[in-house]
Amino acid sequence: MAGPPAVIWECEVEGLLRYRELVPRLEEALGKFSRRDPAEVIQPVRTTVPLQKHHGFMGLMPTYMENKGVLCTKFVCFYKREDGSNLPSTQATVVLLDPEYGNVKAVMNGELITRMRTAAVSAISAKLLMCPGAEVLAILGTGAQAMSHYNVFTEMFSFKEVRVWSRTVQGSERFCRSVSGPVTVCVSAEEAVRGADVIVTVTRCTEPVLFGQWVKPGAHVAAVGACRPNWRELDDVLMKEAVVYADSREGALTESGDVILSGAEVFAELGDVINGTKPALREKTTVFKSLGMGVEDAVSAQLVFDQWEAKSCKS
Repeated sequence: MAGPPAVIWECEVEGLLRYRELVPRLEEALGKFSRRDPAEVIQPVRTTVPLQKHHGFMGLMPTYMENKGVLCTKFVCFYKREDGSNLPSTQATVVLLDPEYGNVKAVMNGELITRMRTAAVSAISAKLLMCPGAEVLAILGTGAQAMSHYNVFTEMFSFKEVRVWSRTVQGSERFCRSVSGPVTVCVSAEEAVRGADVIVTVTRCTEPVLFGQWVKPGAHVAAVGACRPNWRELDDVLMKEAVVYADSREGALTESGDVILSGAEVFAELGDVINGTKPALREKTTVFKSLGMGVEDAVSAQLVFDQWEAKSCKS
């Protein structure tokens, strides 16, 4: 008989999850997802329930990886918060189950898992699509996702300059105090992105904050915010001039306002590039539209659980 499920708090997740182990697992998972082999990954598009009174949504993100024996789902609530709100914009819980018996094996805080796997996939997009010799990284936004993106991008790449922009002075100051390296604080989004080789948008914006006329040819954009069909971070000019990649084509065509409202074509999934079935057009301006996928949560949660079990056996 199965015992009680493990409960893994955020502080424990922080000690168990490392980018050097997470990134290759996510690359493998993205490739498997894009092969559409049901023995590898079964993952529907995220189901959402509107929380109208609270200006938010609850998303359900189940995934089954038959060959790996991984059954997982994430519950995530995300909100459109007013500037200056002290309430969280997202809250997440990840559940691992035994696919044979159906019992819950582990319940874990999903906040850090979500931040780290999202940032890691953005970094994979840059690894695949940014121009060689990229020197300047610009980050629009200064919240938790901005921090995780700063951490993995500076760990994986050697940028000469990192720029950051926030809607508030307090946001920029808090970000600078939290990071370990030098950051150039910019007074406008335009100042931050002009001449940047890689641009990360991790904002709460529902209207475009990044405009194509600011983006230099050949830049790579990882667009992480705006995960609803009527929310935007990028304008039509950028979306139509760039080559657009996504984590999931179906997800982008269902959930991404940047894709839906601009009418832009999704050229390929990241997994297609990893599998060698679509090219990485590094010489062109590229946009990676990140929506987040259940398979990313599943492999991240399984990594946490494996590390947790190994640690428990030693103690």
